[in-house]
Amino acid sequence: MLELLGSGLFSLWLEMAGVDVKPIDALDVLAWQSSPGLVLATDPNPTGVNTVKEYLKELIDRKLITNDLTNSQGVWMQSGPMLMANHQGTTPLPAASLTKIATSLAAVSKLGLDYQFETLVGATGAVENGVLKGDLVITGGGDPLFVSEEAITLGNALNHMGIKRVEGNLLIKGNFAMNFQRNPQLAGQVLKHSLHHASWSRRTAIQYSIMPSGTPKPEVIIVGKVKLLEQPSPQQTLLIRHRSLPLRRIVKEMNVFSNNHMAQMLADYVGGAEVVQSVAAKLARVPLQEIQLINGSGLGVENRVSPRAASAMLMALHRIAMKKNLTIADLFPTAGFDRRGTMHSRKLPEATAMKTGTLRDVSALAGVMPTRDRGLVWFAIINRGPYISSFRQRQDLLLQALVKQLEKAPSVPSAVTPHGGADSLPDLGATSRNEIIDKLVGNSGMGNG
Repeated sequence: MLELLGSGLFSLWLEMAGVDVKPIDALDVLAWQSSPGLVLATDPNPTGVNTVKEYLKELIDRKLITNDLTNSQGVWMQSGPMLMANHQGTTPLPAASLTKIATSLAAVSKLGLDYQFETLVGATGAVENGVLKGDLVITGGGDPLFVSEEAITLGNALNHMGIKRVEGNLLIKGNFAMNFQRNPQLAGQVLKHSLHHASWSRRTAIQYSIMPSGTPKPEVIIVGKVKLLEQPSPQQTLLIRHRSLPLRRIVKEMNVFSNNHMAQMLADYVGGAEVVQSVAAKLARVPLQEIQLINGSGLGVENRVSPRAASAMLMALHRIAMKKNLTIADLFPTAGFDRRGTMHSRKLPEATAMKTGTLRDVSALAGVMPTRDRGLVWFAIINRGPYISSFRQRQDLLLQALVKQLEKAPSVPSAVTPHGGADSLPDLGATSRNEIIDKLVGNSGMGNG
């Protein structure tokens, strides 16, 4: 096997591992990298195996687990087609928010990294002297990141169109959520209050405070009630087409903060847990039984993922990202680049892109880190037991020990650098994502469309 690698596949592995060489087409290389089933050899360097053995011994010595619980801990480490360490690596274990890796993979593969959700704003009557003589209609399009900023911007857009008061109701139709409130009736109530600054909640006021200086405070008073619209839509004029951030940005935010509501909304949008499970397993090229899901967020020990599958799904996401000149670091928090959310208080090697998972008795960590001697090392660690804080500390120390043995990469490889394209520019906010369909001038009437 090693002779086979030396006779032509070794240079291929170097590129997959992140070593700077000039091999065949990079996308062909990444196709190999995205399949742990194509492990061609066990690493002749025992560093990975020995480091994991020492890690498990430390867990026992520190009484974080007992000998009989060793098999409930899982570890997988891989560089290109080379297996570096495997302890229960193909066993599906409760993986908590590592489930969100599967949700991310299913969403970006089915929708595309540039996909934008649409929320439509319409009206059923004419406008006279700033008053809409009818209902305001919100048609949700499944946006999992429709928050106070969006509502403030919509309110300002309506004011700009001459609408300051709605005599009718706020009608909610379709898949609408706001501030991660997935009940459309309650989300509509939040929206109603957010459209008028005098009724802002403390949360909305805080969100406004971090918006660009000079942003107007909206004044759209809705006299009627919030009602769900289940029957066919009434005749209306489409006023505003609001587009979400690109999916790649939404996925990154979801993973940075490990937001359960966003994950579940994305999973539901693409067809539910069963679809996420089958799509993720197919793209990661692992057996279906290694990804067992009951939801898209990871809540519940019934969600089980093998360490190998977690690594494979990350590789598959990286491959998809590379086709758009992005990297895995554009979809997950990365040490040295992100300090928010789940990256806070972690002590991971520089440029480690990762996803955490936590339940009452589950602590998990999966990701990729650059090294000098093995290029990119893909890993997944799943711990069972109540000592969550200690497990996190030992996970960080395991990766630090490994990168010390394999030597730190001389520079951060482009393969784990967040590129983001246009996202490296300041976000222009929700205003730039709105398309105002009909602009009202003065007190002009509004026809029905």
